[in-house]
Amino acid sequence: MKACHFKPVINLLNIRCFTKTYDVYLVLDFFYTKFVSQNHNHQYMPTSRRNFLSAASLSTLGMAAISSTVGSLLPNKAAASPTGHPGSTTAPRPLEEFEDFIYDIENGTKGYASEGGTAKEATVEEFPVSQSIAGVSMRLNPGAFRELHWHSIAAEWAYILEGQVRTTIITPDGTTSTDDFEKGDIWYFPKGHGHMLQCLGDKPCHFLLGFDNGHFSEFGTFSITDWISHTSPDILARNTGLPASFFAKLPKKELYIGVGKLATEPRPKNINPSLPFSTSSHRFRMEKDGIMQEFKGGYTKLVSSLEFPIQSTLTALRMDIEPGNIRELHWHPNADEWQYVMSGSGNVSIFGSHGRVKTMPYSKGMVAFIKQGYGHYLENTGTETLKLIVLFNSPIYQELSLNDWLNSNPPQLVADHFGMTPDQASSLVNHRQGIY
Repeated sequence: MKACHFKPVINLLNIRCFTKTYDVYLVLDFFYTKFVSQNHNHQYMPTSRRNFLSAASLSTLGMAAISSTVGSLLPNKAAASPTGHPGSTTAPRPLEEFEDFIYDIENGTKGYASEGGTAKEATVEEFPVSQSIAGVSMRLNPGAFRELHWHSIAAEWAYILEGQVRTTIITPDGTTSTDDFEKGDIWYFPKGHGHMLQCLGDKPCHFLLGFDNGHFSEFGTFSITDWISHTSPDILARNTGLPASFFAKLPKKELYIGVGKLATEPRPKNINPSLPFSTSSHRFRMEKDGIMQEFKGGYTKLVSSLEFPIQSTLTALRMDIEPGNIRELHWHPNADEWQYVMSGSGNVSIFGSHGRVKTMPYSKGMVAFIKQGYGHYLENTGTETLKLIVLFNSPIYQELSLNDWLNSNPPQLVADHFGMTPDQASSLVNHRQGIY
């Protein structure tokens, strides 16, 4: 083997100053797997893992001895966490600051706009912290429709903010469903299921879309006009029975949002009325049938997969916080949290361990993202009700509150933590919980 192929290994050993021969062998083994085995046909690399390690043994031992000597000349490094620990004499290295966890989805980008409507999204491109959930604010004018399409990497969830929407969907078992939605309703379409969204009636509609993958983009979906306009007219003629000349005249572009005749009641029949209807409901009346919890300073309405079985990757929550009140300190052990502000204004404060706390304001049309397991609270700092739509990337809702945690321990133990009296600790049981 040419000596040059050891250069990456030697450089890494010099940089890291390994003090154990075993560590060096681990690095050599890694480089064999990464570079040698994957290039076994190279004229300079006809070797096995055993021969590679044997050939490198002298260099390995030499570098181990050198690194041990050099290491003795360097200051000792803390063996604990990079941030040190309580009582440590080692100065902790500063942690990276919290990245921003608020984004203005309504005003952050231009998005899409046409005669039929608009769409503005918050994906990792616009909102990097939100790796697990993406959102779209979409508006359709009367007669407009979001064309037939599907999503290959994400399921679609929606909440109707204003107006009415009609949807159609086909499922892999060949069943279909046409449903009408009004303000406060939600839908859920599993990943890969073909569907369509249409403004219903003579008034515009506005709805919030949520996707269970932050890398999803609404502008990169699989649309029927995009596919057909880029497929051979002859193939399409054989596939549909329509003349090739019809397909040859179609625009070579995606429609995305189109405008057609005004959609009105009642629901029309399908082209093939004999297709069976789906037995799985894609619609849930969230505002009417969500699990309600009332508190002194507001309320929540919860819809998980227990209430809405097809919603198998997300949990949805509607929350109202009255002026001057807070949503108590808590965290979610099983899910990230994504919020959309329907109205009002407030603060989101997040705790991320090692003394890292960051508070950011938000208001109508903004979204927030809180990573799984991070402590947080919400505060209404305005003069009107703070109304939120919240998504969790888990089908089951879980929460742990600071108050419940404290009250689940003996009073003396809590008192010893904070230097309070046992009576003070015992009084915690009388404090309000939830939203207050």
